[in-house]
Amino acid sequence: MTALKNVLAVIPSHMGGRTAGQALAGAFPGLARVTVVETTGEDPAALREAHVVITALGPVTAGHLAAAPHLELVQCASHGYDYVDVAAALERSVPVCTIGSSGAERQNVAEHTLALMLALAKQLIPAHTALTAADWALPRLRPSLTELSGKTLGIIGLGAIGQEVARRALAFDMGVVYAGRRPASPETEARLGGARHLALDELLRTADYVTLHAPLTDATRHLLDAERLALLKPTAFVINTARGALIDQEALADALESGALAGAALDVFDPEPPTPSLRLLKAPNVVLSPHAAGVTRETVIRIALAAVQNVTDHLAGKPPRDVVG
Repeated sequence: MTALKNVLAVIPSHMGGRTAGQALAGAFPGLARVTVVETTGEDPAALREAHVVITALGPVTAGHLAAAPHLELVQCASHGYDYVDVAAALERSVPVCTIGSSGAERQNVAEHTLALMLALAKQLIPAHTALTAADWALPRLRPSLTELSGKTLGIIGLGAIGQEVARRALAFDMGVVYAGRRPASPETEARLGGARHLALDELLRTADYVTLHAPLTDATRHLLDAERLALLKPTAFVINTARGALIDQEALADALESGALAGAALDVFDPEPPTPSLRLLKAPNVVLSPHAAGVTRETVIRIALAAVQNVTDHLAGKPPRDVVG
C-alpha cells in the first residue's frame, strides 16, 4: 500500500481560516492527510513533512520552502501567485500552480467590477450614507452623476477576466480599449465589439473608466504610479479587483484628495487586510470592498474544486495544470 502524502492547507484568518478549511480534511481519500493552518509557518512539523502546500493567499516564502524538504508542489487557490516566492520554488524544482485555466473566478470578478463601476457612476455610497442621516443629497450629488453608456472602458490585462469584463461592458454600450504585452487576436477583438489595443499611457489618456486585471509581478508593481495617474482625465475612474500593489496607494490617495481623479473603487489592498492608517480608507469618492470579488458561494466552490483536482492529479502521478514560470 502506498504511503499517504501530507498536504498543508494555508488559509489565513481573513480568508476564513481553519473553519473555511475544514472541508479539505477529507478531500484526498486514500491519497493524503491534510493539516489546516492559518499561517504557513505556524506548525513547523507539518511544514517539514509537507509534500504539497495549498495556499489561499497565505504567503509562502523562500524560508518556508527551505523548511519543507519533501515538498513536491505549491498549489495556489487563486489565479494570482504573487504571494509565493516562485523563484525560490523553481530553484528547488518545485512547481507552483494556479487555477487559471479553470476560470473559477472570472465570472464573479467581472460582475463585481461592473458593480463597482456602477456604484461610482451613480454615487451609490454617498447617496446611501446621506439618506441614512436624513440628508436629501440629490442637489449636491447631481453634478457628479454620470452614465456608463457612451464611455470608454480601458482594461489593463485582457486575459480571461478582462475579456469577461469587456463582454459585460458592451451591454452598457461602452467602447473598449485594452493594454497588455501583446494584442489579442483579431477574432477576440471583434467578439469584444471591436476592442482596440493601445499602449498603456495612451489608454490612460483615453479611458473614462480604467480597470486592472493584470497579475502582480516585479514588472507590474506600482504600474499605476503618480506619473501614470496624472495621465488620467480628471473625470476618470479607476477600478482595481486584481492586486492592491498594482497601484501606488499613496499616489492614488493624492489624486483623489486633490480632485485630479473623479473616483476609485478598490477590492484589493497592499497589504491585506489594510492598515487603519491607509489614506484611501478616508479618501473622497471611493468605493471599497474586502477582496470580495472572487469569493461568492459559487466561486469558492469552483476554486476549491479546481485546486483539489490539480493536487489530486499530482498525487496520482499526473502532470499538474497551470504551472507558473
